[in-house]
Amino acid sequence: MMATQPMAVKSEVDERSSQLAAQAMSVDEALVVLEQALQPQRLSDLQQMVFCRSWLGQGYEEIAAELAYGDGYIREIGSQLWLALSQAIGQKVTKKNLHAALRRYQQEQHPLGTQLQFGGYSQAIDSHSDSSPDALEFPSGAVPLNSRFYVDRPPIEAQVFREIGKPGSLIRIRAPRQMGKSSLMHRLIAHAKQEGLQTASLNLQRADRAIFDSLDQFLRWLCANVSQQLGLTPTMDEYWNADTGSKMSCTLYFQCYLLKSIDRAFVLAIDEVNRIFEYPELAADFLPLLRSWYEDASEFEVWQKLRLVIVHSTEVYIPLNLNQSPFNVGLPIKLPELTLAQIQDLALRHHLHWAEGEAGTRQLQPLLDLIGGHPYLVRLALYGLGQQEITLEQLLAEAPTLAGIYGEHLRHQLSLLQKDSTLAIALKRVLSDELIHLEPVTAYKLESLGLIKLQGDRVIPSRKLYQIYFQNELLSTG
Repeated sequence: MMATQPMAVKSEVDERSSQLAAQAMSVDEALVVLEQALQPQRLSDLQQMVFCRSWLGQGYEEIAAELAYGDGYIREIGSQLWLALSQAIGQKVTKKNLHAALRRYQQEQHPLGTQLQFGGYSQAIDSHSDSSPDALEFPSGAVPLNSRFYVDRPPIEAQVFREIGKPGSLIRIRAPRQMGKSSLMHRLIAHAKQEGLQTASLNLQRADRAIFDSLDQFLRWLCANVSQQLGLTPTMDEYWNADTGSKMSCTLYFQCYLLKSIDRAFVLAIDEVNRIFEYPELAADFLPLLRSWYEDASEFEVWQKLRLVIVHSTEVYIPLNLNQSPFNVGLPIKLPELTLAQIQDLALRHHLHWAEGEAGTRQLQPLLDLIGGHPYLVRLALYGLGQQEITLEQLLAEAPTLAGIYGEHLRHQLSLLQKDSTLAIALKRVLSDELIHLEPVTAYKLESLGLIKLQGDRVIPSRKLYQIYFQNELLSTG
């Protein structure tokens, strides 16, 4: 019994030494070490926040309360992070031994001494400094995977990451334009790759108009693109048969060639699926085909390799048999607008320190009232404020005009309406509060532009910004 006492004392001394040593490493320095260890994997904003708060000794419940997330979700983020770090540095990492484990790794990588190491880290931190306006990221297109301006919308990310790991799964992501659909899809694909799955992604907006002329042409385009992304030679002619038809030929191509040629699960993500809604006959054949592949996974093992991700802007307006539609099966994800708390967090990432605390929420509320929580519109505003190009008061006053920060965006929306008089007339009636129902195609187009919201039987402007601007532009013209 006495023999074990020195070991216990030694363990206590080692632990205390590790804690003292870790105190010399600031949270910023620890974050740099972590990011170096995990390369080429990049941390999400939420992972960074969970790590930093864990390093400072906060518990999961405290972190969840501070970041306005659920305890379980934050705990899962932490567990995944410690697992990834364990695999990266070759030693078990937990929340409890985080300081000691990262310090040991840092010493193994840089045995020349703390002063030199931290000097290097300080340079690394300075070189990645994001405190200057030049470091801000202008919002355009999907948010890059390594961007600190991506906002998690829990529990959505955790949901889709879990679902994509299930055999034969199908995920449907829906939201109007510029709400973050593609950004989420790209993160889902990146996660799938990290999990060892093969992936292929298609954006129907990039397909030539002629591709939609016939079902046969569209399906061959689909097969050719997927084959190339999987590193396989397109061999459609070997499986295409006019007697069996295009849908069966495409199915056999997937089943007997694509899925059998790969030894892992395969994620097929199709973005801008709503474009096919404009071709009702094509959609009436292609959409049930996706549903049939999903259902085949319950009967045929080979189809369990396929995981489908369908991304679209609006509800489908094409009448489909309930038993043939892919839009009433799988996991539905409807992206919500950002909350005030999320906008406040994003404002702080843009170094708008006046947005902090209760006073900050009061100052941000008028912006939320004007543009809602639309991610693109929010980021455009915060970018302008962060660049110190405009004050919040100026922004709010000028926003519904072409002279304001949204001038180009509003001009683009107006040009789309001017090209389609049916849409312009319908929006006028919505703005005049005359209308409680829209013809399905018109509603689909206006909703996909983000100009309207459907509330039960009523149709209303989606946000005050559009209501003010288009009342001046459309109603004043008669």
